[in-house]
Amino acid sequence: MYIKQHHYLHYLSPFYWLEQAFNLYYILIQYAIILMFKPRPPPGPEYPKNPKGRIAIIGAGLTGISSATHAIAHGFEVVIYEQDDKIGGIWAHVNKTSGLQLNSMLYRFFPGVLWTRPFPHRDEILSEIARVWKEYHLEPRTRFNTPVTSVERVKGSGADVKTDPERSRSRWIVNGGADGEFDAVVCTVGTCGKPLRIEIPGTPYLNQNTNGADASDDEKKEGDEDEDVFEGAVVHSSELDDADLDGKRLIVIGSGASGVEAVETALAKGATGCVMLARDDKWIIPRNIVIDTLISAQPFGREMPLSFLWERFIACWNYRGAPELVPARLGLFESTPVVNDEFIGHVKAGRCEYVRCDIERLTRSGVRVKVRGREDKPGEGKEAREIQGDVVVFATGFKKPEVNFFKDDLFPESYDRPNLYLKNFSTEDWSVLMTNSAYMNAIGTVGHFHIGIYMRILLTFLMDPGARPTGKDMKLWVDVIRYIKRGARGGALGFFTYMELTIWLLMFHLFRLDRLKWLFFIMQGWRVYPEEYDRGGARKL
Repeated sequence: MYIKQHHYLHYLSPFYWLEQAFNLYYILIQYAIILMFKPRPPPGPEYPKNPKGRIAIIGAGLTGISSATHAIAHGFEVVIYEQDDKIGGIWAHVNKTSGLQLNSMLYRFFPGVLWTRPFPHRDEILSEIARVWKEYHLEPRTRFNTPVTSVERVKGSGADVKTDPERSRSRWIVNGGADGEFDAVVCTVGTCGKPLRIEIPGTPYLNQNTNGADASDDEKKEGDEDEDVFEGAVVHSSELDDADLDGKRLIVIGSGASGVEAVETALAKGATGCVMLARDDKWIIPRNIVIDTLISAQPFGREMPLSFLWERFIACWNYRGAPELVPARLGLFESTPVVNDEFIGHVKAGRCEYVRCDIERLTRSGVRVKVRGREDKPGEGKEAREIQGDVVVFATGFKKPEVNFFKDDLFPESYDRPNLYLKNFSTEDWSVLMTNSAYMNAIGTVGHFHIGIYMRILLTFLMDPGARPTGKDMKLWVDVIRYIKRGARGGALGFFTYMELTIWLLMFHLFRLDRLKWLFFIMQGWRVYPEEYDRGGARKL
């Protein structure tokens, strides 16, 4: 009787109905986006029968699948090359508890995505990627277990592409040309490759080396055979699903998003406590869609004289009760912030200790460090301390994927990643697009609408010779941005905000008025639809 009454009172709560109203509104907004912006899929896997061009997509992660989907929806043929045996990219190699940091309304990697909640986890993200992949008939177009080893310009093509893109354009072959020639190449290898494990004296090399194979004697570091080798488990933050953390005390090396997530995962799995060893501070902003959107609306993409106002606001809002955690030497608009509401509460409650330090080595029972003060720079640690723990977690991110499979000189000195045209096009050839493969740091941009916008810019270049930029124009764009943002920490294109990116894309049209006719196609995906897809006179976008 008590249970039934308690259940009944739950439905009488105004908070329950407020939550239901919000969920309904959230779903309706997504349906509105789908209705307005989702491109219609081809009728079957045999379409397009008359493609406007052929595009090679390198990588079957979130960005690769989205890019391929936009291309085929607008009448282009694609081939997707994936070195793994499954789609999903980095999302297929993280913990099941890994989820979006930004509200999923800001993480619509494709207009047809339908999330069930504001912050979905790995399995739902992979499910949406797979659904889109199947709906747009990309299965037969995906080459699994096929690492790309070479991308070469077809001999004789692209001779004038740098100076006169209207008269000439490149053709490309991948891995020797087994799949024929392509009109463009989209590299979507992302920024996360294999797990990165930093080399620290005292780390046991008994099970695996950094490449996942048994370590040889030559790979074992000097001193690792002495008594100060760590005796507990050492895992990467992406391997916590299979780790035994119940009743253990964790030492997490790294203070970024991976470190914060590792702490939350460990506590949820029964860890008795955590210590985070912070080599560098990171800003932590709230999971609030309004605040996050306003922060990303800063149009300059760097620290400005009034940036301290946002920093003070975040310090009061998100760091209340823990002012010692506020970064003293890093500006909010200098590095990608961590988006989280719980971590600071764990620190305040004593469930996690936050230690700024320089790491010296692992010992038999923990990690030896030199503690730094809030104002100290890395390397200025003075107070020696040994942190005790049962498990060491390397929350050190992932290796940056190489792009040395490009055999032509597409990224000359000073115009290599991230110094590319519109942040993502090679300045040497507009038919090479690097969506999210030149990303370093930003606010409010991950997995957002820009994937489709960049893809449609490439499609526009392929369809309209008059819209194509010259190599000189592309280098000039990079040079101008570097001049405007000179002195920015990490380089002019090392950090940007979503508003800055939006301004770049608008200027792309305004500086060349002949591109204005493509504005609604590039920005919204409207007006370009293959007639052969039209079944029974269905309405065209």
